Amino acid sequence: KKGLGAGEAQFSFEVPLEKKVAWWHDKYKPRKPKYFNRVHTGYEWNKYNQTHYDHDNPPPKMVQGYKFNIFYPDLIDRSVTPTYQLLPDPSGAKDTCILRIHGGPPYEDIAFKIVNREWETSHKRGFRVRFERGILQLFFNFKRYRYRR
Repeated sequence: KKGLGAGEAQFSFEVPLEKKVAWWHDKYKPRKPKYFNRVHTGYEWNKYNQTHYDHDNPPPKMVQGYKFNIFYPDLIDRSVTPTYQLLPDPSGAKDTCILRIHGGPPYEDIAFKIVNREWETSHKRGFRVRFERGILQLFFNFKRYRYRR
């Protein structure tokens, strides 16, 4: 799919990580992987927002999910797939967390600050973790909760 869809924006809020010296640093120059990330935003039309807002005066946009495309064209060991892990925000904020992605040599780890909400892990709901042809795709949406009094 070319370009950004409705409710999508480019996302590149990268977090600096500590530098480590690896066994392969003299043979290959360590570098960060290239990436193209998107954040999916939209309106949440729960009962509260339905009563207080309308389409002429919409509620504030909420982050509904992310799409990470990270490129690893020159991996030394292609049999080992890149991994990701969620870490707590070092600043202590409860509403954000750190998504750290480890690709392997000659690439450095890369980290992004994202919204800290529960993920929808169903493929039918848009969850995808795939590594093929040197591209790691991590797509996920956040769970939506029904409003009850």
